[in-house]
Amino acid sequence: MRSRAEPVSTATYLQGESIRVDARTGDLLWVDMRLGTFHAGAFDGTVLTETFTADLGPRIGVGAPMVDDGAGWAVAGGQSLWHVTPDGVRSEWVRGLGDGEGRFLNDGVCAPDGAFWVGTQSAPREPTSALYRIGPDLAVTTALTDVTVSNGIGFSPDGRTLYYIDTLPHRRLEAFDVDGDRLSGRRTVATLTGGNPDGLVVDDEGCVWVAMWDAAEVRRISPDGELIAVVETGVPRPSAVTIADGILFITTAQVGLDPVPPGSGRILAAEVGVSAPPAAPFRAQPPRSADHHTER
Repeated sequence: MRSRAEPVSTATYLQGESIRVDARTGDLLWVDMRLGTFHAGAFDGTVLTETFTADLGPRIGVGAPMVDDGAGWAVAGGQSLWHVTPDGVRSEWVRGLGDGEGRFLNDGVCAPDGAFWVGTQSAPREPTSALYRIGPDLAVTTALTDVTVSNGIGFSPDGRTLYYIDTLPHRRLEAFDVDGDRLSGRRTVATLTGGNPDGLVVDDEGCVWVAMWDAAEVRRISPDGELIAVVETGVPRPSAVTIADGILFITTAQVGLDPVPPGSGRILAAEVGVSAPPAAPFRAQPPRSADHHTER
């Protein structure tokens, strides 16, 4: 089955990424990775309009809602995890993630237990990055090493399977069994050719939607690796996806395109007739100071 997404955002972004649904408000959350900005916005059925923007400075990978109303968001950017309040005040919670030149935080997602899983990518593209689990107590565990570009990350509806994409060099969707902070049973779900697999979301039926950078489409993959549906984007670089009320939302990027095709950098939407859970919240309690937490 094939369908087509259309632009819905009132703004364009250099590299929109990591779009999520905040269950507390129903707002969408996303980042402009290259500009270092974190955004929230409301969709009225036709147009997505920004309601909040925060400039963090370094490259930003992903944001997640906190568990309590009014508690703001956790945002992974540069080599740190930040807390951002609704009035734009930021505090550095954890630093030194992916410590070393050329590594910075990229995609991530919170697990049902309230931990924040986030990975780094490396430049140049070498397997020197990692996937981390940051617990509600802000303790950090390295869950996976030898990563090049830690991209799509998402949990199955029961929270027992982690879907994961290290875009290079294999271009494949993988799955792990999850037990607390430990991963096992690594396996390939599907090899994704014709572009670079990027961000993903897992729907309520357990299928995985993957944004295909440089393929101008989003693919829906069954847990058995079958291609079920394709949503065409009309722009070459879709980067991340989420689903809210049966609508697939897609961030896109302008970065690296010359000339920039019309519509690149806007957020797109398509009706897909399937639901997905909103982003699980990060269950940490905001600390009273910006403590430096080291990996155990």
